[in-house]
Amino acid sequence: MRAYYYDNKDTDPREPHEQTPLSPVTPQELANIGVLYWQLGDDYLSQIDKICEERNYKNRDELTCSKEGLGDAYESKIKTFFEEYYYLTCSKEGLGDAYESKIKTFFEEHLHEDEEIRYVIDGSGYFDVRDGVDRWIRIAVSKGDLLVLPEGIYHRFTLDTNDYIKVIRLFKEEPKWIPINRPADENPSRLKYLNSLKDLGLCK
Repeated sequence: MRAYYYDNKDTDPREPHEQTPLSPVTPQELANIGVLYWQLGDDYLSQIDKICEERNYKNRDELTCSKEGLGDAYESKIKTFFEEYYYLTCSKEGLGDAYESKIKTFFEEHLHEDEEIRYVIDGSGYFDVRDGVDRWIRIAVSKGDLLVLPEGIYHRFTLDTNDYIKVIRLFKEEPKWIPINRPADENPSRLKYLNSLKDLGLCK
């Protein structure tokens, strides 16, 4: 995992978008805004079991989505897959002609009414999150990274130029991952999140 402030240039979001000079963000600074990170090893399943027990995650799943695998059901499955923000396996080959439009959907700024927990099995990509003063922080994740985004944080996702990622998602009960696009400042989850930052003096 690498985290740094985003350069805000209007170019391909799959590029690194590092500022010059680089403005890094530490894991502790991420934790201050509620973003948690673990680097898991070869025994990642047992480590995930432990994290699930500690944080009361009761369910998990993994989904491989590809045009070849779904056959005639591809179009209807892909619609459900993206409407519910289930980007668990996403590749240019798997999505075919729908790839570019779906990547743009991921990159819409939004929040969720529950934590978003992802473990990267393979591939790589970028999660962008807003800090307490509304600046974008880019978090580059790859194989072995487990990331938790708090309920109510504005964020977005994109693949990198490798165009492939595969992850496990974890959740407590039934997931509440339908994206609520910005502006959603009066959303209860957003207000709860902002209050937690105010308590720490991280936002006004």
